[in-house]
Amino acid sequence: MEKNNNSQNQKNKCCPSQLRYDEVSRDWVVIAPGRGKRPEEYKRQRKIMPMDSKDCVFCNLTADSKPVLAFAHGLQTADGSLPADWSLAVIPNKFPAFCAPAAGTKICKQHVGPVYHSMDAAGFCEIAITRDHNLHIGTMDLPAVEEVISAYQARYLMLKKNKFVKYISIFHNHGVEAGASQPHPHSQIITSPLVDVDLANALANSKKYYKKYKKCLACVMTEWELKDGARMVCENADFVALCPFASKSAFQVVISPKKHSPNFENITDGQKKNLTQIFSAVIKKICKGLGDPAYNFYLHTAPCDNKDYGYYHWHFTIMPKTATMAGFELGTRIEISTIEPERVAEYLRGQ
Repeated sequence: MEKNNNSQNQKNKCCPSQLRYDEVSRDWVVIAPGRGKRPEEYKRQRKIMPMDSKDCVFCNLTADSKPVLAFAHGLQTADGSLPADWSLAVIPNKFPAFCAPAAGTKICKQHVGPVYHSMDAAGFCEIAITRDHNLHIGTMDLPAVEEVISAYQARYLMLKKNKFVKYISIFHNHGVEAGASQPHPHSQIITSPLVDVDLANALANSKKYYKKYKKCLACVMTEWELKDGARMVCENADFVALCPFASKSAFQVVISPKKHSPNFENITDGQKKNLTQIFSAVIKKICKGLGDPAYNFYLHTAPCDNKDYGYYHWHFTIMPKTATMAGFELGTRIEISTIEPERVAEYLRGQ
């Protein structure tokens, strides 16, 4: 990996557009700061979905909701019931995209005609709901955020026990523009019998790098970012938050472990507290800097198919909605970001 000794050139406000290569995805992105937009100008008026809490189905969960997991202010219920003072609940999605197969069903790919294939969309769809209708992760206190991360880990460990589950997607949509269908804060957990193309490419490219250099690609990138500092947002003993060199959108932030780790579900209690701290800090910085924007975040971690993914490194990606994909991006799969990640990181560090 070639060392860049001239970070100042990247920070130059008058620099021309630049194509940057993402070694993990093997995608090129365009960093086009030509419009001269200041970071604070990315603040947008977010669309609000009005709904009184008394009419909100998530505010009025009952035992009939059949939670698969519940917390009451840090304490996990032993029997999966919904306590009166519940603070977080995970329930099955009433409108699942993936459905649990009947016992003994074999999930396999089938031929449809000369070139098509299909398979049963076997899996689980769950919703992790925090109780307060008006508090999202950017405004929650640390114990509440830690409950969210604990719920992710607990459900991951339980769901991966199913043989037909190959991957577990954990994600969160905040705001109408980010695809949230309900104003009440919630995350989603969806299992799949296959690994999606995006992650499959990242795994393959990480494996190629490891075979060639005997090093984890993400670890090499993290080590460089810690030394260079230009794209750093914040860090603590266990985790680092940074704006990727080849950011696919303005204000993209990635949170990853400092030490090599392929599997999110294996975090310790101490690491969970540090993940809570940095996750909360980054979301708060984004909300303050961009005026509570719509955003998505998602987890990428090694598949749960009992294969060795020692060359991979799990991480969360946070993507504020600062722009809309148009014809060029859709037609070429080359993303355009109109502000340098170095400038974004500097702005977020000050929030």
